[in-house]
Amino acid sequence: MRSGTQDWSGRLTPVSVATDPQAEEKASINPILRAAGLVREYGAVVAVAGINLSLARGEFLTIVGPNGAGKTSLLGLLAGALRPTRGHVWLRGEVLDFGEVEWRRRIGVLSHQGFLYGHLTAEENLRFYGQLYGLSDVDTAVRGKLEHLGIQEGASSLVRDLSHGMRQRLALARALLHNPDVVLLDEPYTGLDPSAASVLRGVLSDLRDGQRTVVMVTHNLSEGLALATTVAIMNRGRFVWHGDRAELGGDFSQFYHGVIEEQG
Repeated sequence: MRSGTQDWSGRLTPVSVATDPQAEEKASINPILRAAGLVREYGAVVAVAGINLSLARGEFLTIVGPNGAGKTSLLGLLAGALRPTRGHVWLRGEVLDFGEVEWRRRIGVLSHQGFLYGHLTAEENLRFYGQLYGLSDVDTAVRGKLEHLGIQEGASSLVRDLSHGMRQRLALARALLHNPDVVLLDEPYTGLDPSAASVLRGVLSDLRDGQRTVVMVTHNLSEGLALATTVAIMNRGRFVWHGDRAELGGDFSQFYHGVIEEQG
């Protein structure tokens, strides 16, 4: 869905518009992940204010926005970790039943928490989650993810002794261990050194090329755009711009700040 106009120079000029659910539906044929009218309230605070989205297999949605825009709450709703105040989420046409275990077996989540156990080794953490997900061949899955993320050398180390970058890679391995249809990422580049960021970039590229559906929240505008097929700018609980990555030419940082400033 296009939510901008082009000025005489060909650059996109921000236009504040509401997201149209029918347009979103047309934007993705046979959507893997769909949300309609998502609202999440914390008392008088509206964190998510009527989000609609529709993503097909292989789409990579990057969501950017200022602190407090509602991005993390939106990921929580899509993951089934938060109950919506109003609205619904569908995965492959099935409506989300809040807290349903089967749903979580089809989604991979990388969040700030990491969901790792510090007193277990890296390998033990992955084995635990492999059993939790009911994988038929836990050994093969664990070895494959340790190798894919380049963390074989730290496999026997306790998680509490690993560097931040290694823990982040391990958390991503955990999120991908069960080959989920949808992957949700909350600030995956935070605190990574250039080497770890390069590994992460390669893994995310493989996900997109492997026809996984990815939703990533990030403050890193350049990394966010590098892999995205679709981009959304979120502010005050809403998508204030939502469109194809191909529509964004020129200086995205300038465009982004222009959209946010227009919101007041």
